[in-house]
Order: sequence, then structure tokens, then C-alpha cells
Amino acid sequence: MHARSIVACGLDAVTGHVTRQRLAPAPAAVLDWLRRLPGPVAVAYEAGPTGFGLARHLCAAGVRCVVAAPSKLQRPAGDRVKTDARDALHLARLLRMDQIVEVRVPGVVQEAARDLVRAREDVRGDLMRCRHRVSKLLLRHGVVYSGGQAWTGAHQVWLRQQHFDQPGLQLAFEAELEAMLLTVDRRDRLDKAITDMALGGAYAPVVHRLGCLRGVSTLTAFGLAVEIGDWHRFTGATIGAYLGLVPTESSSGAQRQQGSITKTGNTHARRLLVEAAWHHRRTYRSPSAIMRSRWQLATPAARARGHAGNHRLHQRWQALQQRQKKPVIANVAVARELAGWCWSLAVLDD
Repeated sequence: MHARSIVACGLDAVTGHVTRQRLAPAPAAVLDWLRRLPGPVAVAYEAGPTGFGLARHLCAAGVRCVVAAPSKLQRPAGDRVKTDARDALHLARLLRMDQIVEVRVPGVVQEAARDLVRAREDVRGDLMRCRHRVSKLLLRHGVVYSGGQAWTGAHQVWLRQQHFDQPGLQLAFEAELEAMLLTVDRRDRLDKAITDMALGGAYAPVVHRLGCLRGVSTLTAFGLAVEIGDWHRFTGATIGAYLGLVPTESSSGAQRQQGSITKTGNTHARRLLVEAAWHHRRTYRSPSAIMRSRWQLATPAARARGHAGNHRLHQRWQALQQRQKKPVIANVAVARELAGWCWSLAVLDD
């Protein structure tokens, strides 16, 4: 599938006859071609930038549609020719043998919420770059802020007071500062929209339960909820592999060699967990005032589970530090275990 064309290949499971067709990138055109084929018909295409609109359209019409994970497609090692026609035939053969690893097609509501979360993630990166440009422009001209923590209200007042004699430099500084302030405003608007959706929508129960863990605020809990979707697909042992938090391995015979984490799966959810895991490094004795306010929104079972998880994750940090593990490596190990605790809270019955 491409933005302007679709190359289709039909494989008859009985006779082996192959039918090829170039179609317009419209679900109606694909469905019209499929209805001319001898049924029953099953369809497969690779997940990509074209989204899940075709899969939803075909499923609504009663046609089985499988969205394949591109990284999981089996390909011969000696195959050096790659074309759209060969890829379509390869997908048809894998579908016939039921050897396609499917990507879960999210619902329309979930995809909209996920787009909102990812828009906020993009703004976070934009804001970091804008702040970097402002601070480094000032640093190049010997202007350094020393009034406390940066990017606070006091720091913003100090930034507005800066003035340069050169008109070009002054214009450049004002442009960078304006870009940063506009980005902050975009971030705040998205934060408000995410908070309203998280606390008042269908994801509210999961968000309240996940909030019982340290480092998992409303934004983090909502991000995990919309990115993972159906938590019941996993177990506490498999969700770490889905998020790419398990080590790579190359073992043969009596030798076993493990390396860094795989970093497969959902990048955004993995980053949220890694950032949340740092909060468990500090000593945990009793919940803070902020956490107690989040606990009031959850059930007693979720609060007890979260309290146990906070103790366990801090103990895990201590054990890794006693083994003299590097902090970044220890934090990833804690993030992998944190994913399991998040799963146990997400599937907990209210």
C-alpha cells in the first residue's frame, strides 16, 4: 500500500492461480476488486503510514483483514529482489499458511486519543529544542541565568528583560523566545485536553489505578493506557517484551549471551516507563500528599496493590545498587518490572 497506489495479489488457495491488479488507494476500489474474486476472501497488508482505514472498512464489510507487522514478516535470506508485486505475493503466501504476526487494529476512539498523546509528545520535543536554542544563544554572548532553577516564572521574567544593542541579535533572540512561549502554550492546551479526557472518559478507571504507582501521573497513565490499549493481551511476564525492555539474546548450545534491551514495540510507552522508574530510586516509606490525592480516586484493592508495588520497586533499585549496576542499566531493569506492576493494576477488577 502506498499513498497513491495499491498493488494487489490474489492467490487461489485451491488452484494456486495468481491474480495481480494495481488499484486506486481507496477502500471502495479494493472492496470492489475483492468481490470479483472467488470467496471466501482474506486480506493482508503491512502496517504503515496509510493507517488502519482499509482494515476497518473491510472488516465492516465482512471481509477478514489482517494487518501484518513488517518487522515480523519471514523473508528468505537469499531474496535480493524487492518489488511491490513480489511483496504482495509474499504476503498472500504467508496469509495462506497463517504465518503472519498481526498488529492489533485500534478503535477509532483509541486512535484519536493516541494521536492526542503523540501530539503532546511532539510538543515536548519541540519545547526542549526551543529552550535549547534560547539558552545557547544567550550563552554564546556571555549571558547566563543565576537566579535559581531555569524555565520557571522568575526565569521567564528575566528572559523578557534581556536586551541587545545589535538589531539583528535582538530580533533573533525575540524570535526564539516567542517560539518557546508559543510552544509552552501549545503544551498547556494539550495537557488540559489530555487531563479532561483521562479523568472523564472511558480510560478513567485504568488511569486512576495506574496512578497508585510512583512516577505515574495522569499524563503518564493516560499515555500508557492509549498506547497499550487492551492490557488483557499480555501477562506480567510478556508485557516487558512487547515494550522492548527485555535483553537481546544470542544463544547456541551451552553458550548464552545477552546484550542490551531489544527496543522493539511501542517507543512512547517505553520512554514513559523508563522516566517513571527513576522516581522509585528515592526511599519510599509512606505516600506523599500528591499520591494520597491520586489514591482517593482509586479502589482500596488498587491502593494496596500500588503500595506493594512502590515498596517492591524501591527494593529492586536497592538490590541493583548493591550489585554496583550502572544507574541507567538499573533503571531499565526497574522499568521492566514497573511494566509488570502497571499490567497487574490495569487488569485489576474494580
